[in-house]
Amino acid sequence: MKSAARAAIVMPAVFAFADKVIADPQTATFAAFGSIAMLVLVELTGPPRTRLAAYLALGLVGATFVVLGTLCSRNAWLAAGAMLVVGFVVLYLGVLGGYFAAAGTAAILAFVLPVTIPAPLSSIPARLEGWGLAAGAAICAVMLLWPARPRGTLRPQAARACSALADLGDSKLAGDRATIEARARVAREAVDGLRGGFLGTPHRPTGPTGPTAALAALVDELEWLQSFLVPGVEEKSLELCREENAEALATTVAVLRASAATLEGQRERPDLEQLDAAREAVAQALARRISELPRDEDLQSALEPSFRIRVLSYSARQVATYALLAAGAEAPELEEQDIARRPRVARPAREALQATEQLAVEHASAQSVWFRNSIRGAVGLAVAVFIAQRTGLQHAFWVVLGTLSVLRSNALATGSSIVSALAGTAVGILVGAVLVIAIGTHETVLWAVLPVAVLLAAYAPRAISFAAGQAGFTVVLFILFNLIQPTGWKVGVVRIEDVAIGFAISLGVGLLFWPRGAASLLRENLASAYARSADYVVAMTRQLIDGNASSDGAEQASTMAVHQVEDAFRQYLADRSATSVGVENVATLVAGAARVRRAAQSLSALGSIADDADGLSGCGENLDGEVHALRAWYVTLGESLAHASPVPPPHVRDAEGRRRLFACVRDAVAGGDDARRRPALVLLWASQHLDDLWSLEAHLGRHAVQASRRPSRFVARVR
Repeated sequence: MKSAARAAIVMPAVFAFADKVIADPQTATFAAFGSIAMLVLVELTGPPRTRLAAYLALGLVGATFVVLGTLCSRNAWLAAGAMLVVGFVVLYLGVLGGYFAAAGTAAILAFVLPVTIPAPLSSIPARLEGWGLAAGAAICAVMLLWPARPRGTLRPQAARACSALADLGDSKLAGDRATIEARARVAREAVDGLRGGFLGTPHRPTGPTGPTAALAALVDELEWLQSFLVPGVEEKSLELCREENAEALATTVAVLRASAATLEGQRERPDLEQLDAAREAVAQALARRISELPRDEDLQSALEPSFRIRVLSYSARQVATYALLAAGAEAPELEEQDIARRPRVARPAREALQATEQLAVEHASAQSVWFRNSIRGAVGLAVAVFIAQRTGLQHAFWVVLGTLSVLRSNALATGSSIVSALAGTAVGILVGAVLVIAIGTHETVLWAVLPVAVLLAAYAPRAISFAAGQAGFTVVLFILFNLIQPTGWKVGVVRIEDVAIGFAISLGVGLLFWPRGAASLLRENLASAYARSADYVVAMTRQLIDGNASSDGAEQASTMAVHQVEDAFRQYLADRSATSVGVENVATLVAGAARVRRAAQSLSALGSIADDADGLSGCGENLDGEVHALRAWYVTLGESLAHASPVPPPHVRDAEGRRRLFACVRDAVAGGDDARRRPALVLLWASQHLDDLWSLEAHLGRHAVQASRRPSRFVARVR
């Protein structure tokens, strides 16, 4: 409400100054619509300094677009070509983060207005004067008049998840079975809520670097940590390093609590040195005691507690580092082997540029929802500009505004938007016509009604509906054009004709470009994410076995595929044609792809504890059968989602390969050679990572089956 009231105060004042004091129609028009762009179409949040920089950048970009649009406005082909390029670039840059996505519509309006109103070059100063007046007043207003408080971000949710996981760890340390189950449920709910908040935003709430990238990384990391802390409630019959494990778990809990405090804004730094020392103590103790196990003991069962502790301690270190970076504090280097280049949390300008470039390249394919929507939007806007220019409509920019306002992710959603927009416009015309007829030529009354109309136009889309916003905006246009160039109720007829053309263009473009919508793209991206992440697991396992296999290509492909499926899921949630039924199952499948990728990252970290000793490649070859069976299952799962084929059951374990691996490791360490114990430990822990992925198969399979039974548009229709 405050932002709407701010617009209702500032926009009429700026327009009045331009119209009455400067007395130039070009200046008045650009001052009015510039104010709408800066105060109604965008609302940037965050720290004051960051917000100020973002608004200043938007003002400068808008001024550039005003000049460029004017230069191209006298030739229809040139105008359409420029609109195509500008529209694609602005829409595609939204992939870089919240500010780029949030300011996209305002930036496009800054280009649409001059390019659809043909004018000589001599009009550029007057147009810039109007835009500059609007931008300056808007920036002062948003920073000084009811400045927005930083909105709740993922940080509070991440803090709650850290605290809930720490509470669960405390219960496990105390052996309090009465509270373990309850706290495990609370921890799951907290982490699921964090994941839901991350995926539920209309665009990725991150940038390529810095605190926002760290916050995004926290989502995956806490989900990964929870998956190892929540299971394993029952005590194992044999635990080789009970004291070391308990100390490492206690240190992990302390680090999680300190991370929660950091995310809440407290000045508390996690003790990462103590965590590293506790984790190393577990590895050393376990390496010494492998050969002490009796031959008839279940080696896998004996090693599992220490395996989980190792994963938890590594993950807690990552969580702490991300928490420090998300809070803007100095942080130690990340465990490079534990993370992919996600976008990297990098501080130097050169690395930030590289991270930005990588993120943009990730989505430069037809599999990316950002790329598809950018192409669709740019083509629709370019067609609208060309038709508006060639037909010589009186207010041609309304055609483009109509196209921009209803162009959505697919043809069906575009159609529903058109109905709402036309209904709202019709209501607005009726209300506006009644107002104009009642007011007549009384300019003073029109000026008095303008702030109320702006208030309603800014407030209605959020508080009432999209159609109500269209109605309010139409009334504002009625009043504006009757103040600039009085034409009475006839302006309504022009408006309905022009926006109808724009809506028709948006519908045609929606039908032409990828009309199947977000659900189909999500299924395709899920298949790609599971396949690429499974490839990454295979590559990292082979690297542990061979010691020199390269995994860069698999790592980058997996990162790209997981980012694309997350963005496609956001589009799926925002799709007006999607139903809420079965969304939980689809969200689980999306998170599952990220978990497979995170397993590969954890496998990459295992190499760091082998002390560069010669690997037990002969023993490691026994992992081949299991890892390739895993890959085949996850690839088949993805294909079943993409093509609505039967979901595969969990694969049959390679029991003989596991038996040979354990026997080979026992024989290798029987001589007491310390140089061979750590490589043996790496192979055993790698085997346990594969066990965890096998356990995940049944969980994902159940959700895939449930999703296929739901009446949701996610399910492919078999023809």
